[in-house]
Formats: sequence, C-alpha cells, structure tokens
Amino acid sequence: MASAVESLGFKGMYIDANATSPATARGIADIVESAGAAFVDGGIIGPPPAKRGDARLYLSGGGAARAAELFADSALEAIALDAPVGAASALKMAYASWTKTSAALLIAVRALAQAEGIETALLGEWQRSIPDLPARSEKAVSGNARKAWRFIGEMEEIAATFADAGLPAGFSLAAREIYQRLEQYKDATTPPSVTDVASAVLGS
Repeated sequence: MASAVESLGFKGMYIDANATSPATARGIADIVESAGAAFVDGGIIGPPPAKRGDARLYLSGGGAARAAELFADSALEAIALDAPVGAASALKMAYASWTKTSAALLIAVRALAQAEGIETALLGEWQRSIPDLPARSEKAVSGNARKAWRFIGEMEEIAATFADAGLPAGFSLAAREIYQRLEQYKDATTPPSVTDVASAVLGS
C-alpha cells in the first residue's frame, strides 16, 4: 500500500495504524516520505469503538498532534505521543505482546491439561490460588479462536520488535504457532468450545 501511494506522488498525510513493529513503521515512513507525504505512525488499542473511550489510537511522529485533531469528534480517541515515528507502534507491540501472547498461553495450557487428563484438577487449583484464571482461559478461547488468523502476522511483528530490542522473540513465535493451529475457525458462526480448541491445538 505504501509503495502504491508513493508511486502516485501523494503529498498529504499518511497514517498507518496497522499492528507493526517500530522498524516496519519506519520503513513505511521512508517509502511515503520519499514522495513528499507526511507520515504519522499509529497503533490502535481496544475493540471497534461504539463510543468514545472504547478504543485509543496512539499517534507518533512530527504530524501526530495534527492527526489527532482529525479524530476530535469521532468515537475513536486519538492520543498524540511526543515521540518519533515508531513509538506508537512500539506501544501497540508492547500492549499486544501481553494480551495476545498470554491468551495463546492460556489456550495451550488448557490443551495440555486435557492431553494429560488433569484439567479438572488444574481448574480446581486455579479456583483456589488464581480464582480469575478459569474464566480468563474460557475467554481466551471464546474471544480469540475465530480471529486467531488475524494474529499470525502480528505475532511475527511482535517477535521482530523484541528481537530488535535485544530480547528473546520466542514468546510471540510460540503464540503465532498456537494461532496458526486455530485458523480453521476463521469462518465459524459460533465460538468453539475449549475441548474443540484443545483438540485443534493438539492436532488430534
């Protein structure tokens, strides 16, 4: 997309709010700015906004404040960071590295528990020591299985972000594999059960 915009000689404001690594954002900036456009880095956190406050669009780069003004009357809250291109993407990567990677881990743990026949015991222990975890694991399945296909590329971008910072990238790469195993639920009309998801993750 950036290359297509560059080829047209676009000289307006280009906002990229996809879930990308800071390095990817800076690469996109180089492409569109070579044609004379103003690039603003963006990162969205939250669900599709029905009302203001449901989701935030973080923006960074020289035109961030001006870009934020464009959303002043919309349901999407725009927040300009006093930071260069890459900062908004880094914030998105950091946030999603927890929410999406931890969800994938919970899915994998439930699959492991079923494979080893200790799910009831595990849920009982969770109820005693980490009471919110059974419900969180159920939500990890119901809330993510049907859109897992969307997270595969995002996990790769998160892994690249960690690697570029000199940190281990394996957390997100493992999550990517879990989400790859759930691609089959992309067009499902209802959320699959924990048992079904566990079977898909285990390849059984």
